[in-house]
Formats: sequence, C-alpha cells, structure tokens
Amino acid sequence: MFAIIHLIDSLISIYLWCLFIFVILTWLIHFGIVNTQNRLIFLAMDVLYKITDPVLRPIRNILPNFGGIDISPIILVLALIFIRNLI
Repeated sequence: MFAIIHLIDSLISIYLWCLFIFVILTWLIHFGIVNTQNRLIFLAMDVLYKITDPVLRPIRNILPNFGGIDISPIILVLALIFIRNLI
C-alpha cells in the first residue's frame, strides 16, 4: 500500500513540475525572450501542452473571464497539493 501511495505522490510531483515549466515557458514566449521557431522549444511546448491542457481546459471553462489573466494553473496547483496532502 505504501508503494502505491508513494507512486501517486511521485506522479503528482512530476505533473506539478511539468505545469510549472509550461507556465514559465508560456511567459517567456509571450515576453519575446524565447522564440518558438526553435525546434526544441516548439517540441517542449507541444509536449507540455498535450500533457497539461486536458486538465486545464475544464477549469478554464468553469472560471469566468479575467481578461488576459489565466488563473487555471494556480487552481490546478492548489488542487494537486490538496490531493497530495490528503494522501
């Protein structure tokens, strides 16, 4: 039983890191620091988008529009940390 709990905790930690990297890369792209013409950046963003978007999309549909601010990653991080502490 301990092994399953440890596996779930590790998967949540990895997902949190992917989410943080996705958010930071998104900021860097929007501020013009990183160029998406670079194949490595494009591939990394594509993989991270495919991993994080299926979970973020329902949260974005529930939240009201805050203009250009997307707080769905913050809500997802709080939910993941809550689940991780609950386990």
